[in-house]
Amino acid sequence: MTSKQIRNICTIAHVDHGKTTLVDHLFRQSGQFESHKAQEDRVMDSQDLERERGITISAKNAAFQLGEVKVNIVDTPGHADFSGEVERIMGMVDGAILLVDAAEGPLPQTRFVLEKAIAKGLKLIVCINKVDRPEVQGSTLIEDCENKVFDLFVELGASDEQADFPIVYACAKKGWCTDDRGAVDALVAGEADGSLEPLFKMILELPAPEVEGGEDAGFMISSLSYSDFVGTLALGKMLRGTIKKNQTLYRHGVDGEGRPKGESFQVAKIYIFDGLKMAEVESLSGGDIGLVAGNEHFSIGDTLAPKDVRPFERIAVEAPTMRMMFSINTSPMSGKEGKPLQSRELKERLWRETLHNPALRLEDTENADQFYLYGRGELQFGIIIEQMRREGVEFMVGRPGVLYQKNGEELLEPFERLVLDLPEVYSGDVTQIFQERKGAMTLYENLGGSLTEPRVRLTFEIPTRGILGTKSRYLTATRGAGLMSSEYLEHRPYAGFISHRNSGSLIADRQGTTTAYALAQIQARGVLFLGEGIEVYEGMIIGETPKENDLNVFASRPKKLTNVRSSGSDGLIMLNGVKKMSLEECIEWIEDDEWIEITPQNIRLRKKVLQANQRSVRKKDRMD
Repeated sequence: MTSKQIRNICTIAHVDHGKTTLVDHLFRQSGQFESHKAQEDRVMDSQDLERERGITISAKNAAFQLGEVKVNIVDTPGHADFSGEVERIMGMVDGAILLVDAAEGPLPQTRFVLEKAIAKGLKLIVCINKVDRPEVQGSTLIEDCENKVFDLFVELGASDEQADFPIVYACAKKGWCTDDRGAVDALVAGEADGSLEPLFKMILELPAPEVEGGEDAGFMISSLSYSDFVGTLALGKMLRGTIKKNQTLYRHGVDGEGRPKGESFQVAKIYIFDGLKMAEVESLSGGDIGLVAGNEHFSIGDTLAPKDVRPFERIAVEAPTMRMMFSINTSPMSGKEGKPLQSRELKERLWRETLHNPALRLEDTENADQFYLYGRGELQFGIIIEQMRREGVEFMVGRPGVLYQKNGEELLEPFERLVLDLPEVYSGDVTQIFQERKGAMTLYENLGGSLTEPRVRLTFEIPTRGILGTKSRYLTATRGAGLMSSEYLEHRPYAGFISHRNSGSLIADRQGTTTAYALAQIQARGVLFLGEGIEVYEGMIIGETPKENDLNVFASRPKKLTNVRSSGSDGLIMLNGVKKMSLEECIEWIEDDEWIEITPQNIRLRKKVLQANQRSVRKKDRMD
């Protein structure tokens, strides 16, 4: 197969705009799946967490055949927290399908990934999806969406050729699209039959991969995988020549300080993508995407080529904007619900994450049992924590913090563009929330919607610190009807103090098991996070008090028995509702002097200093 018979493409879209659903139908209609075999939805979302949350977390590779042409397709994440996944696969593809929701238009994550694609010079196909939404019918939303997409291309510096993009109007859920705007109404109404044939034709018109001249092999590693049979697998693209099985090559890599370092190895196995599976082959030709086995020290950005050949330029990924501290579990209940990680094991586990994702970085701290993991956002950290938790291990994490920079004597902090879609009636309360957190509104846009509930889009430029911990408040303020997304802008001068939360913690003052009698008295002082019959220890957080200062409470107090009888419901104790805290809510809620204890069975909140007589309950003392 020559490079002219290959197309390497990726999908670009904001979260929940339908790209994974579209890929499902691309496979079905290309004949990749046999018609008599039942296929599950979202086949590219292979991880349990992806299926549970309905989002794409890591980039996935697959391939399908269009006549004589092989199409390698990469399904990219749509959330900015996983943008490192996007940046490292852009070098593997030569074209992209940009999906945009007809009603919502291009959103921040769309902008971020599109900027990377345009900078790489990719040829783009615009797919305006969900044209069957009720609010789209009989409105100008499709035309408005087209105009916004074009404006975004121009704003991001697209060339004239890139800005002259082809457009298809699609309903990915039903598996049809059309390049004729006038045919949309008939297809939505079911008066005409449709398919993805117009999109297939546009894919074939995308450019074939460019291959460098020369016979020397040149393979760029963009990702890593692992096989129980052959070990580490290098996923990437052949940029020059051909790799053959049993061939001796040199791994052009770098050490921890960026100095050239490598080693010779023999190619043990070569795989290509055939549908959703890997197929073993004897060689990999220029322009194709595949996997190579034979070395356990592969790293993202390495070049596989003869030793005397100059390596390709390494993949560049934007620096992290946040960090979170990971620690071994030092709680009194350590080891009771899972395998407690030792410091060496914890470091090795986090180091494996950085090997597979160049957007992550690991750093030691002054404490040998604690490590900083640098990344892009709370969701990215939350996914890593949940994956480790499901491995049956115990550890602790602290509150995420932003990364500052220095410009001479001036302190700089990361700012983000925050986009909020919400019912108009809640816009006043929401604006107040984010203006209190140093946000400056740059755009107020009417989105239409129903007459009874018109929607608006608010755009803020706000410090990253101002966004941390606001998701729950935002959803409460909008009665769960608001959408929230953001993207990193740049580092700007420090915006000043931002209060994280104005409430304190209800803290157990001794070890024991919670009783209804004790909790009934404590609930008058705040909101409980747990009910009766739960084992607690000194320093464990059991609830939230509306006052700024913390409050130590006796949560396991038993009711003294007497021989005096009383009339009425003497034994009946009524507890108010308990607020169950999810992992994401815990990450938003905790302060700098608190830990989240992670075990396979429970997620607990605790103070870093457990002994009540060794820590202050005053907020001023805790924040100093």
